[in-house]
Parts: sequence; C-alpha cells; structure tokens
Amino acid sequence: MVTGLLGAVGLFIATNIDDIIVLSLFFARGAGQAGTTLRILAGQYLGFAGILAAAILVTLGADAFLPTEAIPYFGLIPLTLGLWAAWQAWRGDDDDDDDAKVSGKNVSVLTVAGVTFANGGDNIGVYVPVFLNVDTATVIIYCVVFLILVAGLVLLAKFVATRPPIAEILERWEHVLFPIVLIGLGIFILVSGGAFGL
Repeated sequence: MVTGLLGAVGLFIATNIDDIIVLSLFFARGAGQAGTTLRILAGQYLGFAGILAAAILVTLGADAFLPTEAIPYFGLIPLTLGLWAAWQAWRGDDDDDDDAKVSGKNVSVLTVAGVTFANGGDNIGVYVPVFLNVDTATVIIYCVVFLILVAGLVLLAKFVATRPPIAEILERWEHVLFPIVLIGLGIFILVSGGAFGL
C-alpha cells in the first residue's frame, strides 16, 4: 500500500510538473475574474479524468478507442488555442487597458480541459505500462492519489502565479506568453509524437 502511494506520488510529479507553467498562465489570464480558480480546477480535473480514462481503456485493451498513433495529434488542441489567442492579441482584443487588468480575461473550463488532455499524451504513454504491471487495487490507488494531487497542482500553480515578481511579469507579458506557450506546446506534441510524418 505504502509502495503504491509513493509510486503514485512520484509518477504524478514526474508527468505533471510541466503543467505548472501552463496553469500559471491560465491564472495570469484570468486574474481578477470571479471564479477563475474554480474554472481552472474544474478544467484540470476534467482534462485529467480524460487522461486517466484513456490510460485505463488502453490498459484494458481498447486500443481501437485510442490508437497510440492518434496521441500526437492532440497537439492540434493547444496549437489551435494558441493561434486563436495570438490572433486576438494581434487584433487588439487582448489589450491590457486598466479595465482588463482589473477584470482579467475569461478562462473557460473547456479550454483548460482541452489543453490538459492534449498535454497528457506523455502521461498516457507512461501510465499504461505501469497499469499493465500492477493489480487492479494498485491502479485504483494510483488514480485516487492522482486525483487528489490535481488539486495540489492547481493550488501550487496559483501560488506561483500570484507571487509579486512573477505576477508582475505575467500581468505585463501574459498576452504574449500565453499564445507562445500554447503554440510551442502544440508544436512540441506534434513533432515529438511524429504527427504528419514530422
């Protein structure tokens, strides 16, 4: 039991530490908006539940549901969202006037969920072999621990995003960093997975 708990914590940290940057940018984007934390938390849970469901289905032999070759194409989700955010910033829809700094921008549950799920291809690739080599009870322990740690990850990202020096940088540059990070993440997922023969 203790081994399963420690293994789950280690595996979660190893596969999700990169999410702190993306989540911090979501917090910067929604700064001052009522309900931002709840929407980010709900989106992170929704996206991570999709990752776990996909990993469990593949573990159970449902490769037809999610062929391994399809995972790299999840990169199209953050790439599209990043291009849309860049377009809005270029058009001036994302300008940081005084009202925007106070109210922030809307961060939707589905956007966070989509980015989380798309960024979870590596998670699925790591979780499946682990799940195949442990019993059902241990898989359940892993999933429960992962779901508990999701809240901790979101709170850590909020903590990072609200530290005064970081918050100042994010407030000033969020309109540039947000699309760059999403576009970069999308390209990385596509290229590292060999999508489109890359």
